[in-house]
Amino acid sequence: MEWDWDFVWEILPTLAKGVIITIQATLLGSVLAMVLGLFTALARRSPSKWISAPMFVFNDFIRGTPLLVQLYFLFFILPDLGILLSPLAAGVIGLGIHYSAYISEVYGAGIDNVSKGQWEASKAVNLTVPQTWRHVILPQAIPPMIPALANYFVAMFKETPLLAAITVIELMNAARSVANESYRYLEPMTLVGVFFLLVSIPCVLMLRHLEKRFAPNDQR
Repeated sequence: MEWDWDFVWEILPTLAKGVIITIQATLLGSVLAMVLGLFTALARRSPSKWISAPMFVFNDFIRGTPLLVQLYFLFFILPDLGILLSPLAAGVIGLGIHYSAYISEVYGAGIDNVSKGQWEASKAVNLTVPQTWRHVILPQAIPPMIPALANYFVAMFKETPLLAAITVIELMNAARSVANESYRYLEPMTLVGVFFLLVSIPCVLMLRHLEKRFAPNDQR
């Protein structure tokens, strides 16, 4: 089968729409994952076992089950319970919840690396616990986490093809539809790889920059 440039230009707008949906799902899923991951990390450190214990169970359950199973549950099972989600909404929520379990561990590691003396100093100046978290602990914990968070962002982007299983017309699903209609797989699948590289390579370069920027002084 020879490469057909006319066919490439014909299918390019369809695939471009798929790229936009892929990026949209990744960005929204990342925001949800970072917010939910931070909430989970803080809840796991609550002095109340009624709060911390369920968060440990939640994290272990999410990390122990495949993303695809979670997507199927959100899109196919929840409607039986009266909760109907659009394909994109289910995909974003699935990505966000799944990666929040891993990002929670990143937050936890960053928080644990902050010296305990910071808590004692905060008490000495009469800061409340919320003020200590907001003004002392998190500002010191988050910068070293940024490279790991960016790495999960790239990983999430590369897992968006799984959203095709719940009928989200992202890049891979759009390419598969074009290929099935035309019986030509060379051009659409090649373009899928090209599009992923065009987005992934800048992200990887940014990740390397962040790793150097936030690396300990003795590792720079």
